Amino acid sequence: MSDPTLPKVKKLFIKTYGCQMNVYDSERMAEALGGQGYVATDSAEGADMVLLNTCHIREKAAEKVYSDLGRLRPLRAANPDLKIAVAGCVAQAEGAEIQRRMPMVDLVMGPQSYHRLPEMAARLGAGEKVLDTEFAPDDKFDHLGARPRAARGPSAFLTVQEGCDKFCAFCVVPYTRGAEVSRPADRIVTEARALVEAGVREITLLGQNVNAYHGHADGLAGLIGALARIDGLGRIRYTTSHPNDMDDALIAAHGSEPKLMPYLHLPVQSGSDRILKAMNRKHTTEGYLRLIDRIRAARPDILLSGDFIVGFPGETEEDFDATLALVRAVGYGMAYSFKYSTRPGTPAAERPQLSEDVMDDRLQRLQTLITAQQHAAQEAMIGRVVDVLFEKPGRMPGQMTGKSGHLHPVHVNGPDNLRGQIRKVRITASANNSLAGDLVAG
Repeated sequence: MSDPTLPKVKKLFIKTYGCQMNVYDSERMAEALGGQGYVATDSAEGADMVLLNTCHIREKAAEKVYSDLGRLRPLRAANPDLKIAVAGCVAQAEGAEIQRRMPMVDLVMGPQSYHRLPEMAARLGAGEKVLDTEFAPDDKFDHLGARPRAARGPSAFLTVQEGCDKFCAFCVVPYTRGAEVSRPADRIVTEARALVEAGVREITLLGQNVNAYHGHADGLAGLIGALARIDGLGRIRYTTSHPNDMDDALIAAHGSEPKLMPYLHLPVQSGSDRILKAMNRKHTTEGYLRLIDRIRAARPDILLSGDFIVGFPGETEEDFDATLALVRAVGYGMAYSFKYSTRPGTPAAERPQLSEDVMDDRLQRLQTLITAQQHAAQEAMIGRVVDVLFEKPGRMPGQMTGKSGHLHPVHVNGPDNLRGQIRKVRITASANNSLAGDLVAG
């Protein structure tokens, strides 16, 4: 017999778009709603609430959200009590418009508001529609409860910094996430300890400009040092970084802290100083290359990743050639490249745009070069012994999959009880986006 004093169990389906920070936010939203009787489900069918946690970085992101909302209409028709919520950056940017175009949406909230989800859910239960896209004066993390001690996977994300003060000409983040804010180090350490106690071995620290973190007296390097002292935490990573925030202490930490993995994602966006200035990036290619030299001097085996935008307004073939030259000079182990995507409200959106044909051609040439570098980096791993954190069964029977320190997926044939273990593996082969190897005895 059910206990009438306990909340009715309700099913919550969350679809997460975009970056790792949204993954973290979705986890915290699910936790916040747990006290209202919601439990996670992996299907929108049969759910009592569907929550779309959106991203606004790419062009047509909002239209994708509207398209997905349209697919929910039959579910709403079949279950008039179904609650539909839109959260995240599209909600922040287009909250009132979402409610106007999609009256079936019950709740729209920005990424700074989800600590108020229990209150919002209660209002939904009373039949209200809710719109909350104001930048709250209080810190949402101050109001979120302790994380549940349920068993976790070996890897976890942990947001330590939000917002951006850089105002790159192509980016909406300062408008959707607000100014740069850092969480206090003691609270981050407490949350990290809880994650480790729940089974986490690797934590990736997240921020829009994570290396602008100032919640510790010694910045991000100081926070990494504090986290490294947690027994049971085997690995630390961080993303995404800005070149202008790579200070001496953080560079040194890559050489002195063994728990900090030899992988760094450091976006540059273009190899042309003229385009970098038009992007309002506030760094030069020469400064970026000098920074790479310093990082590699501290950690010679580091694998570097980057972001590139092709077809930014005004980009000439000469500008694009400069990007190719920078990629060749750095030798990335992996990188992400995109065609320029117009974001309404940003300065670059008002400038004359390049043709799709030109952008397509440049993107293909850039990705061909990046892919060749990635394959070369993976081939160079063959014969090496690396530490692998095993996370899940592989695609084939009797296979386990994990991550190397360089973030390469690694497949081995081995027992199915390796999950959560860090084991030495000798790399024997390279595929398109992964490595294969054999467990090293001992």
